[in-house]
Amino acid sequence: MIQKRVAQLTGCVVIVMTAVCSSAAEKPQIKPYPHYWMSVATSSQNIPGMTPEMAGMASMFGGGSGFGPKRDLTLQLESPQTPSAAPEAFHDIPPGQNMGKNLPLVTPKIEKQQQRTERDYPPATREKAKIRMLYYWGCGETIGTGQPRIFDSEKSGFEEMAQIFKGRAPTVQTPPSARKGWTYGEWPSTDERTAVPKDSSLIGAHTIRGNYTVNIPFTLDVKRDFMSPVEFTSVKGTASGATELAWKSIPTAIGYFATAMGSDGKGGDMIMWSASEIPENGMTLMDYLTPGDIHHYIRDKVIMDPSRTSCTVPPIFKNAQGAMVQFIAYGEQLDIVHPPKPKDPKQIWQPEWSVKVRLKSTSMTPLGINADGEERRGRSSSKKTREQSRQADRDSDEKQSVDDNADSKKSRGRGVGDGLRGLFGF
Repeated sequence: MIQKRVAQLTGCVVIVMTAVCSSAAEKPQIKPYPHYWMSVATSSQNIPGMTPEMAGMASMFGGGSGFGPKRDLTLQLESPQTPSAAPEAFHDIPPGQNMGKNLPLVTPKIEKQQQRTERDYPPATREKAKIRMLYYWGCGETIGTGQPRIFDSEKSGFEEMAQIFKGRAPTVQTPPSARKGWTYGEWPSTDERTAVPKDSSLIGAHTIRGNYTVNIPFTLDVKRDFMSPVEFTSVKGTASGATELAWKSIPTAIGYFATAMGSDGKGGDMIMWSASEIPENGMTLMDYLTPGDIHHYIRDKVIMDPSRTSCTVPPIFKNAQGAMVQFIAYGEQLDIVHPPKPKDPKQIWQPEWSVKVRLKSTSMTPLGINADGEERRGRSSSKKTREQSRQADRDSDEKQSVDDNADSKKSRGRGVGDGLRGLFGF
C-alpha cells in the first residue's frame, strides 16, 4: 500500500515538473536587436564679467574654445546584424540641426595592439605622497556641524579615506560599442569630426538607416534639444569669506549639482566641497544620470531641485588657491523601445530597436573672482587696500618658493594633481 502511494506521488511530481519545463520551453526568448544612443551635451567655462563677445575673442587669441558655450554630440549604434558588404549607416537629421542631410556612422577599424611586457614600463620611483584632504558639504553661509572630514596620509587609514570618497552608485549606463558578434558605428569618428554649430537644434524627425540595421525613426521635442548653457549671475564673496553662487534657470533641467576643489596655499591641504545636504563627494554624479536616479537623489537632498537658482559655498575657500566650481544641469533622458512592451504578459514581445537620448549642461567657474570680474580680496574694496593685499601675496609667494626649494621633500604643497597621483599611484 505504501509503495503504491509513493508511486502515485512520484507520478504527480513528474507531471508537475514536465508541465513547468514545458511552459518554460514554450516561452520565447527575446532576440538581440539594434540599440542607438545620442549623448547630447552643452559645456562652457564661465568667468564672471566675461561676455559672449569676450569669450569669442579669448578663443581667437589662444583662450580655447572652452570659454564660450559649446555643443557636443556623440552618436553610437550597435546591431547584431552582419552586413555582406562593408558596414554603412547614416543618421538622417532635421534641417534645424544645420549639419547637412545626414551624419555618417563610421565603423572604426580595429587595429591589433602590441602587447607590452614589464620591461617596457619604467620602474616606479614616485615617493609616497604626503597629503591632507578636507571635505565639506552643503550650501550655507556657515560650515555645517561635524565638518570637515579629514584624511591625512601620514595619520589616517583606509577607513578615513573611504569616508571621504564614499558616494552614490548611479545606475550603470553602458553605451553601444564595438564587440564580438555585433556591428558598430559612431559619430564623430577619426574621419568625420564636424563641429556642432552654435545654433544647431535637434528638434524634429530623425531616422537611422544602414545595411546592418533596420530603419529606426523617432522624433525629438524641445525637452531633448541641446540644453541652454549654464550662466552664473553671481559669484560674489561675502564678508565671512563664503561665496554666493547664483545661476540662470535652465528651462529643461530636472536637477542641478555642484562640486568645488582648491588647494590651501599655506599648508598644501586639498579642500573639497559638494552642494549635497548630506555627505556626498559627487565624483560619480558629474555626468549623465538616469531620471530615476536624479529624482531619487533630489529626495535624498543630494541633487538640487530644478527650482533652485542659488547656493552659498561656505567660507572654506577664502584662503585657497585655484579654487574652481564644477556645475552640472541634468536633462530629461528619453528611452524608446519599438514596439512597446505589451501589457498582457502572455503576449509575445520582440523589440525591433531601441533609442536612448541623454542630456547634460556643464560649466566651470573660479571662486576667486566676483561677478563683476574683479578678483576677490577679502572685505575691503579700496584700490589701496587691494594693492597692499596683492603685494603681500607676492611676498608670500616668493617666500614660499624659497622654502620649497630649500626643503622640497618635506613640503606638503604638492598641488591637487600631484597629491592625488602620488596617493593613488597613477
